Amino acid sequence: MESETALPKWASKPCIMGIDEAGRGPVLGPMVYGCLYCARSYQKTLSTLKFADSKTLKEEKREELFENLKADESIGWAVDVIDPRELSSKMLKKNKINLNEISHDSAMGLIRKVLSIGILLTEVYVDTVGDAEKYKVKLSERFPNIKFVVAKKADSLYPVVSGASIVAKVTRDRALRDWVLDETAANMHTTFGSGYPGDPQTKAWLEDHKHSIFGFPTLVRFSWGTCTSYSKDMVEVLWETDDADEDGSDGRTGKRQLKLTNVGFTPVKRKSEETESSGKGRCKFFQARKLELLSHF
Repeated sequence: MESETALPKWASKPCIMGIDEAGRGPVLGPMVYGCLYCARSYQKTLSTLKFADSKTLKEEKREELFENLKADESIGWAVDVIDPRELSSKMLKKNKINLNEISHDSAMGLIRKVLSIGILLTEVYVDTVGDAEKYKVKLSERFPNIKFVVAKKADSLYPVVSGASIVAKVTRDRALRDWVLDETAANMHTTFGSGYPGDPQTKAWLEDHKHSIFGFPTLVRFSWGTCTSYSKDMVEVLWETDDADEDGSDGRTGKRQLKLTNVGFTPVKRKSEETESSGKGRCKFFQARKLELLSHF
């Protein structure tokens, strides 16, 4: 039962929740946080539903269990899908937000979401991110009326977290399977393997889809160190910002040039304006439209 549906009859009874994520490590696609919740009195029945850490299950079994829990009126669930562009943006901006903080915020967002629809949460079980005790203190300070259990491998210890693991994993798998690339360049495809940096198919996809100016398709998490090794052919791009308060402002124009080297890209020498204007070596987008560089208007 999704949290957006009608409030279940057991909502006013003491309830438990499990929280887990899928896709923390891959260089491609979203990171998904999932939760599963039910009445505390349903906990014993939950342990008989054969939920397990999603990483130990085959895809067919995960899909089967996900459909089963969706049909179970004694169970509720919800997800938070964090787009790769959001991950990159938060991790690369001036006041950076690291992956642990993003993860904590997502988990707390799910708790708030479930509380807001009227579920009486009294216990929440979470697979830890970072130091378990510090994470528990952080959660307890935000939600003082809830008892928290934060542990490593919680998805293999507590069935309610195992169920959340399945929710998150199946949601991410489906998102990747149905992913439609925003970019429309020729020869693009979605045969990218698991998305993990060590996957040969993922490595080949990154090599085939890198662009000397635009980097990678938005499916890619630019903030991952994996991307740096593909940046040797990237050209230097300069940006201007009107924010005079930015560090590095020269104080004369109130503008600062921002380089892609600031986000891990290594520049190569720029081509001359004559070469750019001729269209040789330029992006196919500009060549196809016979667009030329204008130095005077």
